[in-house]
Amino acid sequence: MSQRLRRLAAGSTLFAAVAAVVAIGLLAAPATSVQSGTTAAANAFDGERALRYTADAVAFGPRVSGSDSIEQMRQYIERTLQGFGYTVTRDEFAAMTPLGLVPMANLIAVVPAADDAPDGPAIVLAGHYDTKLFEQFEFVGANDAGSSTGVLLELGRVLAENKPPLPVWLVFFDGEEALVEWNDTDGRYGSKHMAERMEAAGELDRIGAMILFDMIGDADLSFPKEPHGTGWLNDVVWQTAASIGHGDVFDDRIGQFMEDDHLPFTERGVAAIDLLDFNYGPAHRNWHAPFDTMDKLGPDGFQAVGETILTALPAIAERILGR
Repeated sequence: MSQRLRRLAAGSTLFAAVAAVVAIGLLAAPATSVQSGTTAAANAFDGERALRYTADAVAFGPRVSGSDSIEQMRQYIERTLQGFGYTVTRDEFAAMTPLGLVPMANLIAVVPAADDAPDGPAIVLAGHYDTKLFEQFEFVGANDAGSSTGVLLELGRVLAENKPPLPVWLVFFDGEEALVEWNDTDGRYGSKHMAERMEAAGELDRIGAMILFDMIGDADLSFPKEPHGTGWLNDVVWQTAASIGHGDVFDDRIGQFMEDDHLPFTERGVAAIDLLDFNYGPAHRNWHAPFDTMDKLGPDGFQAVGETILTALPAIAERILGR
């Protein structure tokens, strides 16, 4: 995640896993699930599997926008989502960068709501899948942004069998990272493109809320509320986390302002929050460094994030619908 800082300041016994043979495979409750108070979708989430998806992403090496490796990564995401039964749309565009025009593509998969769900706008679950360009060393970006790819793919797997209360869009942004130096015009290419395109088409009201994942794979995961985020959405997510035993990951303090892929949407009136642990390694040494590798990640943070968001979806839908 590229950003510019602006200063601001087992509990319950696990239920036995119940296997159910379904059309596309076998789902079982993960061994690390909190279970109590969570939804069926949350109980199906598997942090170990999200970690494996992340490892698959990292295996492609550096995934810089416009490179052959990010195209290979793109195809992997598409194949995986298609395996869950989704149609994947490529939102292709050419971004003007300090290095010239660079071809990019956001990927979007739509999860239909449950059959008895009311009509309403979508809940967007998003993250970026590109990595920062470095010439001095090989940057494989396990946490930044392999982890957001991993959690989105696992959320997609779970939601294919556990339909949400409103439609969910799984959005993989290209071009979050600056190609030279992070500033207002270098970075966040994919999210800016999508927000501008939807605004021009009068379609922003199709989004009821957005949750952005960025750097959520740290084995010692904990993040505060990001103050650029929408207050009510932060509150719903953090209250949900506390209620199911994940208050250690969803720290209730207010953190620093982060410039990330949620801002092109919040600036246009869309409710959005950013889940990001910007305390990665001693003195933050693992961020944008050769140390951002798979050995720094662990399944428990993925589990906490996945269970929390899936459990929060009904409350988010109710707030969007004004209930």
